[in-house]
Amino acid sequence: MAGERAAIRYAKAVLSLATDNNTTDVVNNDMELINNTVAQSKDLKDMLYSPVISSSIKKSALLEVFKGINPATVNLIDTLITNKRTDLLPEVASKFITLYEQQKGSQIATVTTAVPLTEALEAKVLAKVKELTGKDAAIKNIVDESILGGFILRVGDTQYNASIANQLNKLKREFTIN
Repeated sequence: MAGERAAIRYAKAVLSLATDNNTTDVVNNDMELINNTVAQSKDLKDMLYSPVISSSIKKSALLEVFKGINPATVNLIDTLITNKRTDLLPEVASKFITLYEQQKGSQIATVTTAVPLTEALEAKVLAKVKELTGKDAAIKNIVDESILGGFILRVGDTQYNASIANQLNKLKREFTIN
């Protein structure tokens, strides 16, 4: 929880700096690159979390992996290294993307389903999110077979759980209470 709050503070600071310099789109691209690269590379993630690897090696590795990034992003990496918080980099990138979308007036709707969304279902979800929030949204589909069926929709702080697993758990609780 403390890490999440710190990540939000770092993300807000970088967004503020990028807004002041009119580089929000470029920095958002950097954050998406960082987010995707770290998610796909176990070695990079392990390096960020390792207490054994020195800060100078982490810095040179990150700057080598993310060549050509905006100075605001380089400044973020320097700050995280100075504060010994490199483990927050992926979460800061994720929070930055969310804040950037909110600033633009759109948002990311996370839909967890047991199977991948079809284009028709994705269109229905987008329409429902627009109806509920009044804002456009981008869909992020997470496939989790453990929900058995249905879906879990999360937009910002609001979550709607219409999964079969959730309904079965409700039934189970009713039977154990009565």
